Amino acid sequence: MSDQRTPAGRRAEEPMEGACEIARLPEELLSAALARTTPRDACRAAAVSPAFRAAAGSDAVWAAFLPPGGLPPLADGEPQGPALPSSKKELFLRLSAGPALLQDKLMSVWLDRETGAKCYMLSARKLSIVWVDTHWAWIPLEDSRFSEGAELVDVCWFEIHGKIHSKMLSQDTTYAAYMVFKMADYYYGLNFPAQEASVSSGATNLTREVCLQAGEADENTHYDEGDDDEYDEEDEDVDEYYRSLTNRRIVHEENVTLPQRRADGWMELDLGEFLNEGGDDGEVSISLTETKSGKWKSGLIMQGIEIRRKKSG
Repeated sequence: MSDQRTPAGRRAEEPMEGACEIARLPEELLSAALARTTPRDACRAAAVSPAFRAAAGSDAVWAAFLPPGGLPPLADGEPQGPALPSSKKELFLRLSAGPALLQDKLMSVWLDRETGAKCYMLSARKLSIVWVDTHWAWIPLEDSRFSEGAELVDVCWFEIHGKIHSKMLSQDTTYAAYMVFKMADYYYGLNFPAQEASVSSGATNLTREVCLQAGEADENTHYDEGDDDEYDEEDEDVDEYYRSLTNRRIVHEENVTLPQRRADGWMELDLGEFLNEGGDDGEVSISLTETKSGKWKSGLIMQGIEIRRKKSG
């Protein structure tokens, strides 16, 4: 019987020459090559061959994807706490699966699963909020890593600022800042006029128009019926003003950024992006303001500001 051969003249049962060559490479060499790729590439490489699978799961590869110098100290019980993961890969996967609280429990950190870039969230308690002691209320949060958030009671001067040291972020990485929030049952004044978002890093200071509440006033403004005994003329005047907005369509031009709903049920508003270049030693400043109109606002529940790697596309 004649041999069954491939078009290249090789026996069908013989392994491909390339596969044989790969299998002969030392695991250390494969690991060194994979460590120069990305976490996603390393996971894909594990399907190439048993040799690649062993190399792709090694500590040498996943140690390269963890942040140089490690993370800021985490709160007790977080992934780098007493119960350490058994491998560098497990540690990476746990840190990229969701946010871990820092020691003060006012910030959280996680790793971008595609690149290993450090991402953070500043809680409402970590932000500077004008009139927070008199026109905002601290409320418990059941659907957040943070124990409490800030609810806007009533204010006509809206101003929120956040800062993070650039050294805490990954070098040569483009980040975006997002306000993470939701609306209370009773809210008004957040759809007009548009707010101004600002992101400043080094010599770069970018501003944009944003709007926390998308849509028309008559569809999104909710009024509390309240207790008739406590309802006074001043309340009636305020409600009358906001009812007048129902006849005004809020026109969102292309340059006004609107919020998006997240998978976790919260809303997020893109405040702007910045490039964290290598060697920077300064602060990234983020702000959201509306101080010119004098219009009263209420009903915003703020979890914080999230700073994460800007995905391409």
